[in-house]
Amino acid sequence: MLATSLLAGCQGAFAGSSGASADKEKTSVTQSNSKELSDKDTQYPIRIKHALGETVIEKKPERVATIFWGNQDVALAFGIVPVGVSEANYGVTDGSGLLPWTLDKFKELGVEDPVLFHDTDGLDYEAISDVNPDVILAGYSGITQEEYDTLSEIAPVVAYPNAPWQTSWREQIRIDSRGLGMEQEGKDLVKDLEQMIQEKVAEYPQLKDKTAGFLYITPSDLGKVYVYLKDDPRGGFLTDLGMNLSREVENLGTSEDGFSMTVSAENVDVLNGLDIIVAYGDDQLLKTLQEDPLFGTIPAIKRGSVVFIENNTPLAASGTPSALSIPATIDEYLSLLGKAANKVQ
Repeated sequence: MLATSLLAGCQGAFAGSSGASADKEKTSVTQSNSKELSDKDTQYPIRIKHALGETVIEKKPERVATIFWGNQDVALAFGIVPVGVSEANYGVTDGSGLLPWTLDKFKELGVEDPVLFHDTDGLDYEAISDVNPDVILAGYSGITQEEYDTLSEIAPVVAYPNAPWQTSWREQIRIDSRGLGMEQEGKDLVKDLEQMIQEKVAEYPQLKDKTAGFLYITPSDLGKVYVYLKDDPRGGFLTDLGMNLSREVENLGTSEDGFSMTVSAENVDVLNGLDIIVAYGDDQLLKTLQEDPLFGTIPAIKRGSVVFIENNTPLAASGTPSALSIPATIDEYLSLLGKAANKVQ
């Protein structure tokens, strides 16, 4: 039986490696000169249509707040320091409340102690209001219509373009950059990241045309597995890295079904077409799956062509990519994927 799953608590989760300060020149594209050009070229008011309505930005925002996952990285990539950001709810190992690439960028821009919204259990409207934002970026998020309406009383809100938790890293950059009055810079940043990804992927020809899927498996409950669909950033990013989703995974659901599907153990044969499986876990989980009478029949599990990423680590968090996490973690991620691909006959 197949059923949709929202995987509450995991929506924004899953990030990347702490090698976050490599290639700073590439991650810091479009600084002051390009921002001055943007100010001259951008016509206000800006109208941004999204899934929850239309946002109108009357003038260049000076005080930028961001909520939920990765939106702060868009502003930071342009050298803009947000006046407040959501505390990272996954992958933080140093107690800072920020993923390493975000923390490094704040420090690079001279900010040692950024304002964090402690909104893991619900939006802190008072804290958001206290920073007096001109715009609130939420291009990748799962805010409800009610939350959007309440936030809009504080400042214009840039919400997700189509569906909650289904904004790709490209879409996130494009819609958030529009909210900053930096639409062209957003297009340029996407282009730069695409070129960088292409150059990195070229070093791993064994990934070409391999099929891959991103899963969430609970070791204590092997009665089901969560499969991230093509519109989820985790699954979508695998295609950026030179691979394809299997036809069976692509057919599991559409964007209307959410960002993941629950597959019961008796139906795990839908995963047989995957050359590579990516999931949160460790070598012990692989051993457990290989010994399981159902999961052990999946070819990728049998041969060990898997990438298990330790849960709640920066690299796990980078599975949901952002403007800053991609250059920070792509080398480590590709290395793991390349080793898995080498095991495919």
